[in-house]
Amino acid sequence: MSESLLAPGAVLVLWTLIVLVWAGVSRFRGFAKAGIDLKAAPPGGRGVDLEGVLPPLTNWKSHNYTHLCEQPTIFYAVLVFLQLSGGNTDLTRGLAWAYVVLRIVHSLWQSTVNRVPVRFMIFSLATLCLFALSLLAVIATLG
Repeated sequence: MSESLLAPGAVLVLWTLIVLVWAGVSRFRGFAKAGIDLKAAPPGGRGVDLEGVLPPLTNWKSHNYTHLCEQPTIFYAVLVFLQLSGGNTDLTRGLAWAYVVLRIVHSLWQSTVNRVPVRFMIFSLATLCLFALSLLAVIATLG
């Protein structure tokens, strides 16, 4: 495993882009099945306008992409703080990789099964990892 604390962040960025492609492919297939002609769509349409038009299984992938552009932005900043302040340790690398694995599992669950109690548990575990990383970043930057 990489000694770089930035590697988990790079992997999560790559995963986010994979989910973007997955969401796009799913949406275009959904458009075709629903008989939606994008050329005839009114200007200014947004993804939220497709709720109730496309099946939930199609929309879930897009929802997950949005989620990957929210909380993980904090994760990226925390990794940089830790890397720059000497907080690159076995513990922080382990927590960072755990966060990434949990976010990938969360993505797969939300995009395919999407049962909220399990999804919430996975999200909560990832958030605990991020909280611990944030605390360690504060300690590293103040110390």
